[in-house]
Amino acid sequence: MSRSRRQRVTLTLWENRRCTNRPGGHTIGQFCSCAPGALVRLMPTLASKIQAQLGEDIISGKYAPGTRLDERSLAETLGVSRTPVREALRQLATRGLVQLEPMRGAVVSSIGLKEVADLLNASSELEALCARISAESMSPMEKSELEYVFDITKAKATAGDLEGYLDANAEFHRLIVEGSHNAVLSRMVMEVRDRLSPFRRYHPADAERFSKSVDAHRTIVQHIAAGNGEQAYLATRAHAVQLGSAALRALREVQAASLAGQEE
Repeated sequence: MSRSRRQRVTLTLWENRRCTNRPGGHTIGQFCSCAPGALVRLMPTLASKIQAQLGEDIISGKYAPGTRLDERSLAETLGVSRTPVREALRQLATRGLVQLEPMRGAVVSSIGLKEVADLLNASSELEALCARISAESMSPMEKSELEYVFDITKAKATAGDLEGYLDANAEFHRLIVEGSHNAVLSRMVMEVRDRLSPFRRYHPADAERFSKSVDAHRTIVQHIAAGNGEQAYLATRAHAVQLGSAALRALREVQAASLAGQEE
């Protein structure tokens, strides 16, 4: 990568963020009204960009658990020095996506069944809590948007459109989390999701799962729309527990088959 291109990559981003100078914040863009005339530059570091890209690769399954992430190879592939790659790997370690091991360097995190089960349980509770709060704090417009996205998930499921369903499903759950208007809770949900992301492929993806999920989503939407926080909590937790249990069973079967293959 040429120096000029690298400079464009690292130095030209302007991002909309939330100003923290007022309760609730507001989008500041390039200028913040809380500091008249002050130009607020928000330029993510190269390490942060690399961390975001590698994190997405891990979450998408490009790098499977146990894969070694070679610092030198990554630097050459990305056309950067090893310093930002090293920092990016440290950042990924704080997210729990990689482990820094002596003599091996960075390795995509592999977690045992017990930890997966713990994470699934935590995820169930956190998302259910978001649903309870959202039922009580979502605006009528936010609830309408949630109902609209639910209709999309239902249509995609009926059509057997897996990719379309997964995209709409992710948006459905995102709206519930953001509807809590609780930044701390939202961050906790995302951290747990990141840790679980490499294991998403063990979630059953078939017509039966689609049908059950649509039914569960319908119940959740109805309770949130009615402002019934407790019932929204119970419905969301039951849905998350059911999905988590299915994923855990599938993961156990895969690990058992792998062990059997090694013994042959």
